Amino acid sequence: MIRKAEKSDIPAIMNLLFQVYTLHHEGRPDIFGGANTKYTEEELEKIINDKSASVFVFTDDGESVKAHAFCNIKEQHKSRILNDIKTLYIDDICVDESARGRHIGKALYDFVISYAREIGCYNVTLNVWECNQSAKKFYEAMGMNVQRTEMEKIL
Repeated sequence: MIRKAEKSDIPAIMNLLFQVYTLHHEGRPDIFGGANTKYTEEELEKIINDKSASVFVFTDDGESVKAHAFCNIKEQHKSRILNDIKTLYIDDICVDESARGRHIGKALYDFVISYAREIGCYNVTLNVWECNQSAKKFYEAMGMNVQRTEMEKIL
């Protein structure tokens, strides 16, 4: 079952956020330092209650959260060089370590794509770190293509 996140889901979502953070910290400890999560419980509650943001959870029994997807709407209003575009930006998708390999990520991703179509988005975008090869392979398998590449030179 996939549904909007609720306040009661916060502890499980915090656990998933820690898993995401740990993966990034292990891949890029020069950027992601120390044990942490992207949001505090208070910040997460505000996001869940924010009508402009969407946090979806996958539950296998209606209660136990096994995955989440954080989504935001980004709108590019017509400028001299760009057309109007409404984008659904996937800020974060995570499937609990204990539930991987059961196609939960695909189900959640498909749900997000359907939701984006339903609300009139032109496209769906996300960022994926180069150190997260499993996520890159997953998104490629879902049919996503590289839109742009951000490069760096560490000084």
